[in-house]
Amino acid sequence: MKISNSWLREWVNPKLTTQELADQITMAGLEVDGIEKVAGDFSGVVVGEIVACEQHPDADKLRVCKVAGHPDGEMQVVCGAPNARIGIKIPFALVGAKLPGDFKIKKAKLRGVESFGMLCAQTELELGEDNDGIWELPEDAPTGTDLREYLQLDDETIEVDLTPNRSDCLGVAGIAREVGVLNRCAVQGPEVVSVPQQIDESLPVSLLAEAACPRYVGRVIRNIDIKAVTPLWMQERLRRSGLRSIDPVVDVTNYVLLELGQPMHAFDLEKLSGGIKVRMAEAGEELTLLDGQEVKLQEGTLVIADEEKPLAMAGIMGGLDSSVTEGTQHIFLESAFFSPLAIAGKARSYGLHTDSSHRFERGVDYHLQEKAVERATQLLLDIVGGEPGPVHVRELTETMPAERHITLRRAKVELGLGIKLADDEIVDILTRLGLEKIDQNDEGWTFLAPSFRFDIAIEADLLEELARVYGYNRIPSESFTAELEIAPRPESTIAQDNLEQTLLSRGYYEAITFSFIDSDSAALFDPEADPVALQNPISAELAVMRTTLLPGLCKALQYNLNRQQNRVRLFETGLRFVPGAELHQEQMIAGLAYGNRFAENWTGSKDSVDFYDVKADVEALLARTGVADEFRFVAGQHSALHPGQTAKIMRGDREVGVIGALHPQLQKKLDLAKPAFVFELSLEAIGQGKAPAFRPLSKFPEVRRDLALLIDADVPAANLVEAATEAAGETLTDLKIFDVYQGKGIDLNRKSVALGLTFQHSSRTLNDEEINAAVDAVVGKLEEKYNASLR
Repeated sequence: MKISNSWLREWVNPKLTTQELADQITMAGLEVDGIEKVAGDFSGVVVGEIVACEQHPDADKLRVCKVAGHPDGEMQVVCGAPNARIGIKIPFALVGAKLPGDFKIKKAKLRGVESFGMLCAQTELELGEDNDGIWELPEDAPTGTDLREYLQLDDETIEVDLTPNRSDCLGVAGIAREVGVLNRCAVQGPEVVSVPQQIDESLPVSLLAEAACPRYVGRVIRNIDIKAVTPLWMQERLRRSGLRSIDPVVDVTNYVLLELGQPMHAFDLEKLSGGIKVRMAEAGEELTLLDGQEVKLQEGTLVIADEEKPLAMAGIMGGLDSSVTEGTQHIFLESAFFSPLAIAGKARSYGLHTDSSHRFERGVDYHLQEKAVERATQLLLDIVGGEPGPVHVRELTETMPAERHITLRRAKVELGLGIKLADDEIVDILTRLGLEKIDQNDEGWTFLAPSFRFDIAIEADLLEELARVYGYNRIPSESFTAELEIAPRPESTIAQDNLEQTLLSRGYYEAITFSFIDSDSAALFDPEADPVALQNPISAELAVMRTTLLPGLCKALQYNLNRQQNRVRLFETGLRFVPGAELHQEQMIAGLAYGNRFAENWTGSKDSVDFYDVKADVEALLARTGVADEFRFVAGQHSALHPGQTAKIMRGDREVGVIGALHPQLQKKLDLAKPAFVFELSLEAIGQGKAPAFRPLSKFPEVRRDLALLIDADVPAANLVEAATEAAGETLTDLKIFDVYQGKGIDLNRKSVALGLTFQHSSRTLNDEEINAAVDAVVGKLEEKYNASLR
C-alpha cells in the first residue's frame, strides 16, 4: 500500500524524518518497501494562464500563445497541444527551467516564430500518465505561483508491505494510529459528523446471506452534479497512492477507502429495480463488471442484487450496468461488512484482485460502515452537491463477529518476553492500541479487543503487541538455560537422514516440490483417487493436494531436461495426502532415474538405466533396515506405470511401496524421449528395522555349490530363493541368483536359473555328506514345488 507522507502527517506528525519514520514502523512490523518522491525533479515551472492563442502562420499543428505568469509579464510560447486555448491554467516552464531527465528549457524558434518557454503535459513533469495535451489546472490556481509550491510536491510516497494479519493498517487512519502509539503522539483525523438528511428516501435492504454479510449501510443522495471536477488536492492524494482520478463519485469512494480503509461503492439509483438484496449467486447468473469483463457467477459467490438482477460481486467489483456515468443524477451509496471467509479466494477464482477484495478478505472493521458513509457524504456534498437521505443501517446482530475478551497474566509477560514491564506501561501500550481494559486482578488483566484488529484473539497476541510497541531492539539478548529431557530413540528406528544419505551416495539429488499439484497431473498419476481440492488455491497449477510424490518429481525431470540435463537422478521426501472419511497424511520417500546408467566418462558404457538399476537403489534403502529379507518384490499393476515393468514392494502381507517404469502413454504425454523409472515407499513402513547385534565370525571354511535348474518360465525367481532357503537348513549363509537364461536349447516355456549356495558352520568344518544332503534337499524341494530339474 502506498501512502503520502504529507497526508499521514496531517493525522500525526512526530518529530522524525521520513526515513526515520519508515525505519520505526518497519521495526514495529509494518515493513516499508521503499520511499519515492511524488514528482520528478524539476524547477522553474509556474502556474501559467493562456491569455491569447492564435494559429501558427507556417504550421497547421502549432499554436502561438500569450502566457501570463512570468515575473516580467506575458510571454510568447509556441505549443503543439490540441487543447491549448484561451483562459485555461497550465504548467508553464520558463526559460532556464529544468525538467525531469536533466532537460533545460531554452529560448527557441519554431518555424520562424520565437518561443519563450514550454507548456507541459503531466508526463513531462512525471506527475501522471496523461500525455494527450497540456495539463489543465483548476481555474482558481494562482497565476505565477511556483508549481511545486502550489501542488505541495516536496513530498514522498511511503510504500508499506503489510502482512495479511494487519488489515487494520490498509488506510491512512490505521497507519496514523500505529505511528501515534509508537511515538506517544496525538492522532487527529478529519472530523466526521452526521450529515442531516434533506429528503426522506431510502432503499429497503434484505440480508439473505446472513453469515457472509451481517451488516449493510446505505444512503440515497439525489440531484448531484456529476460533471463537477474532483478537487486537485484529492486527485493528487489519489495519484500519490497509486489511483487515477475517474469522476467525483468514484474518486470520493476511493478516497474514503484510502483514508479509513473501508471499501465503498455507488450505484446509479435510476438503474436499480426495487430494494437491495445481499445474497449468494444463483447458477447461470451473469454479470458485466466495471472493467467490461463478462463473468458467469459461481454458486457460493456473494452478490449485491436488486429485485431483478445481480448488481455487483460483493467485496470485489461493481457491475457496469448499474454504475455511475456522465448522465447520473441520483446515487445510492453503500458500505458493508463482509465476512473475510466469504470473500477470501473469490476474486482470485475469477482472475481478479481489487483494492476492495484485498481488504475484505483480510478483514475490515465491522463498526466502520456508518462513519465511512458519513465521511463520503460530506465530501460528495462539497464537490457535487445533492440532497442526502437518511443513513439506513441493516444489521443482523446474531451473526456479527463476537466480542473477544482476552486475559493477560503478569507472570506470562516476563516469561514470554524476557523482560519485566511495569503494570502502568502494559496497560498504557495496550489501551493506546485500541484495547479496552474491562477487568483487573492480582494475576493480570482482561482486555476487550478492538473491532478493527482481527489478529488479536489470544494471550500470545497481546505479548506480541507489547514486544512490538516496546521495541524489539530494546529487548536484551540473553542466553536461556533449561533442563531438557531428551527422549530416547530406539536403535531399531531408521533415521530419515540415513535413508537420504543412502540415495545421495548412489548419485541422487534431493528435490523439493510443492505439496499441491494441478488436477490434470493428479488424474494422470493416480486416476482412482479423488484428491482434496483447495478452497483458496494459489493458482490453477496448485489446486489439489497430491496423493503421490511422483508428479512433482516428473515435473522436476522435465525442468532439468529443458535445460539440457539429460541424465537425471532425483529423490524427495514429503507428505502425500490420501482422501477418505478423514484426510490421511503419510510420509513418503520417492525417487526417479532417467538417462544413461553411468555419467559420461571414457570407461563407462552408454547403456540406459533400467528397472534393475532402480531396484538395486531401492534394495540399498531396504538394506539400511537390517531386515531386508522381510521385503519382497511382487509383480503388480499401477495406473501410471508400465504394465510389464511394475512391482509392488511388500513387507509381509503389507504393501509398502511401488517401483516401475512410467507408462508409455504417460511418457509420451510428458514428452520424454526415454523411459523414466520411479519408486515410492512409505517412510513409516521402512523406518522400523532391527537393531544391529554382534555375531562372531566363523573360523571354519565355507563351501559353495552352484545349481543350474530348469523351471517353468512363469515362476518368479523370488519364489525359488524362498523355497531353497527353507530347504537348505541352518548352515546356508548366502544364496544368490547369478544367471538366468532363456533361448536356444531350452523349451520355450522353460528357463534356466543358476543358484549359488554358500554353506558354513560356526563351530566345525562341514563334510561332503552334510553339503550333499543340503543340496539334495534344495533340489528335491524345488522339484516338488516348482517342477524344477537339474540342467
